[in-house]
Amino acid sequence: MAPSQQAKSSKSARSLLRRLAIGGCLLAGLSGANAQTPAKRPPTAPPATPQTVPQAAPQAVPGFWDPRRRPERPDLSRLTVIRFLTETDYPPFNFTGADGNPAGFNVDLARALCDEIKVTCTVQMRRFETLVDALTSNRGDAIIASMAVSPQLRARVDFTDPYYRVPARFVSRKDAVMPEIRPEYLEGKKVGVIAGSAHEAYLKAMFTDAELHAYPNDDALRSALRKGEVDFIFGDAISLAFWINGTDSGDCCAFSGGPFVESRFFGEGIGIAVRKGNDVLRQALNWALFRVWEKGRYTDLWLRYFSVSPF
Repeated sequence: MAPSQQAKSSKSARSLLRRLAIGGCLLAGLSGANAQTPAKRPPTAPPATPQTVPQAAPQAVPGFWDPRRRPERPDLSRLTVIRFLTETDYPPFNFTGADGNPAGFNVDLARALCDEIKVTCTVQMRRFETLVDALTSNRGDAIIASMAVSPQLRARVDFTDPYYRVPARFVSRKDAVMPEIRPEYLEGKKVGVIAGSAHEAYLKAMFTDAELHAYPNDDALRSALRKGEVDFIFGDAISLAFWINGTDSGDCCAFSGGPFVESRFFGEGIGIAVRKGNDVLRQALNWALFRVWEKGRYTDLWLRYFSVSPF
């Protein structure tokens, strides 16, 4: 998660084009969905491997599948290998491990799906912008790279059900944390947000009495909160969770209120892309995603990579 970013300050400009996908049921019992900008993935977390992410208190793990809608087991006999494509450098979702092999949340999930389907699994890392062309030219079978579902991409590829989504949340300084945030609570408060983002559009529509301050990138946004120029900042929760618990924040800040989910602002979610018409693979992956979640393997992966709860 990813994902509407920022592992490194050099990725700040890139973050304006790659926004979150938020939508559907974010927590057990929490419904509604969001996903951000079409065709792109959510913002990246800082470049730390799971082993270096600070551990936090036990957290609730999001559930994206309805146990009452158990998919039927498809015919898997025609599948012998799945060639997954993922991105080269997008920690903690995908990155090069210490052994030189692909690693990360997306990579481990892909391998768990292949294990469930009982097929050979390969994972090839490519630049994000080349992934769809590689898939459509049959250089891979599926893209698992924190890719946001969008109408534009649906014209070129098919998607599985969403396998994760990212809530939007407010962050304040630690001495001003609010357990709940409603529009009336932020009347006259200074709220920072990335200019031109879906988060800014949401605040303009829903928090009309707040005083909005737009910033060009995440570094400027977070610096404004640390310096006290704004009372809150609003953005994607996965990126913010890593920042809050990383050294760059200086232990200044914490989440205020809970997750926000609005599908008409933030879209459909993050899915696995397959070639148009490849229903055999799409249905197999949907079945395997449900099984991995039902068995608790998804929860194990989530806690391994996201010990700091974005929810």
